[in-house]
Amino acid sequence: MFENRSEKGESMSKYSLIATAAMGLESIVANEVKNLGYDCTVENGKITYQGDETAIARSNLWLRTADRVKIKVGEFKAYSFDELFEKTNALNWQDFLPVDAEFPVQGKSVKSKLFSVSDCQAIVKKAIAEKLKSHYKRNSWLEETGPLFKIEVSLLKDTATITIDASGAGLHRRGYRTGQGEAPIKETLAAAMIQLTSWTPDRPFVDPYCGSGTLPIEAALIGQNIAPGFNREFISEQWPWIAQKVWDEARIESEDLAEYDRELDIMGTDIDHRMINISKENAFEAGLGEIIQFKQMQVKDFTSEKKYGVIAGNPPYGERIGDKPEVEKMYREMGEAFKKLDTWSIYMLTSNENFEACYGKPATKKRKLFNGFIRTDYYQYWGPRPPRKKEQEHGQAVE
Repeated sequence: MFENRSEKGESMSKYSLIATAAMGLESIVANEVKNLGYDCTVENGKITYQGDETAIARSNLWLRTADRVKIKVGEFKAYSFDELFEKTNALNWQDFLPVDAEFPVQGKSVKSKLFSVSDCQAIVKKAIAEKLKSHYKRNSWLEETGPLFKIEVSLLKDTATITIDASGAGLHRRGYRTGQGEAPIKETLAAAMIQLTSWTPDRPFVDPYCGSGTLPIEAALIGQNIAPGFNREFISEQWPWIAQKVWDEARIESEDLAEYDRELDIMGTDIDHRMINISKENAFEAGLGEIIQFKQMQVKDFTSEKKYGVIAGNPPYGERIGDKPEVEKMYREMGEAFKKLDTWSIYMLTSNENFEACYGKPATKKRKLFNGFIRTDYYQYWGPRPPRKKEQEHGQAVE
């Protein structure tokens, strides 16, 4: 599907890139990075790989489940403030920051001798400023009126990692959400939930708790192979060392790979008519208003004559929305309604530990995921595989 353009022999620099990931989604983000054509290594919360300027653009445009893309400028041990200053100052900041760069520094420290985050931020800021003044031969202060470079110093067990954010707003901000409900799910988690199902674009997809429409919209983006970042801008688009041509070519590639004519059967339902209206508005903002059906409905009333569909949802947990008895009654009604869908696969995300008992059936598989700071389980009920086309044509039984 994708071509690794860094192998074409074009004259571009190589960078150490990091795609950050929510806990539990690292393997999914890693698969997306590999699908873009880049070898990677997986650690807690991050996927590291090498890439050029084109990789920065393509990663931002295409990664559906990553939180953001960062460039690693340096990594080293730092046991004292002097060491932090000297090793930060020794990095090649002139390769990244022009003389007028605006470069705020954020920080965090975990299990490190240098535990004062504000002091670490100030020292890194000063070290970078001194390096830039020396390189650009400036005696006084730097004006910082130019493009924005968000820098982070992260200390973990006395190892300092210094990065530049290449995304800006988090990658979950696709640009289509005009409205939302009380407890919206992040677009990146919604995309991961879909990728963890058995759904393929030729099968029906239903979200019975669609809220502001995030899951159906993400399913449509996946189904038509539309780059999730097509409708937004990124902080690194303003950087002088990434040519506009790089971004233009990356966006052209995303247009060429999109399958806008592929027909999809996607529906979102919700008990609240206001959320259905918001879902419709968000879908139109994403350019998918004609593709997704939205309908006001209670989950207990859902029926379908279709076969081999996929249902995925993020129902109320009884924590943020509604109280526990009502929520568990709804889970029981859901289990009764879905009993009739014997060829369908069901996937539900909830923090409610009584879900399986209420639903009336143990899950085929559970996967731990985090919805924000809430620990949840993704309950998976696998239906039978759809028959292959030849089997359908000849009426053969499926294994």
